[in-house]
Amino acid sequence: MKINELLKHLENIKIDEDKINEKYEIAEYLAQTFSHKKRRYLFYIMMKDKETIYDFYKYSDLLGSNKLSPNDAYVFILNDYFGYDYSLAYFYPFLSHVFSLISEISLVDAYLSKLGFEANFYNVVPATGLKFIAAVNHFLDVNRTVVEVANIDTAATNTNLPRLIRGVLGTKQIDDSMVKEIVSQLDSQKLFGGHGFMEAKEIIYKYYNHHDTSLAKEVEAIRDAYNRIFQPFRIEYDINTKQFQVSGSNEDRRNT
Repeated sequence: MKINELLKHLENIKIDEDKINEKYEIAEYLAQTFSHKKRRYLFYIMMKDKETIYDFYKYSDLLGSNKLSPNDAYVFILNDYFGYDYSLAYFYPFLSHVFSLISEISLVDAYLSKLGFEANFYNVVPATGLKFIAAVNHFLDVNRTVVEVANIDTAATNTNLPRLIRGVLGTKQIDDSMVKEIVSQLDSQKLFGGHGFMEAKEIIYKYYNHHDTSLAKEVEAIRDAYNRIFQPFRIEYDINTKQFQVSGSNEDRRNT
């Protein structure tokens, strides 16, 4: 390998390490902050200082009164609590934030927000500085918090979101039917081993909660697709011992 190629290679490695370190910093802070005091809302936005966090409604109000800039947004946070061993939320945090009844996929909300869109019914608000999406799931029965952090652009590219929304890029205000259509098209691509977001969620639920072992191969395919699409950095936090368990990615999760 030539010297300049070697230097470029080493430079790329350094960049990757920086990305991992930043995800770790964010994940650790969210695990500790959200576990310390129960947060009542499902959606939050962390600002670029990586300390200030607003719930979705407070952020929208501050934005509307010009008290903050959408460029200062940095992390789109999904927050939820579970009072029992809910395997879908534990193993696949981003899939647990897919809501079939209202045709909502939180990744869509985050990406549209990053592009500066706004929608009334969905959780879409101008937040052009967004870089990451994070899922923070709390398991009350074992006092454990699981956090996954993913790059929004990476996940969007791996799900073809830029292509799907190209038809609505001419406006900053989109109606709910347009968001619903984007979600429908995204789900219809069947990116999880031949299954869409909604169907993959149901398969995971049946496999773990109803012990349907006939779905083992489908679950493995979904797991591989999940890791490829989100490339998540994962951390687990034991609230009792205040100890962290860092997986780095979902490749290190327990075998399904």
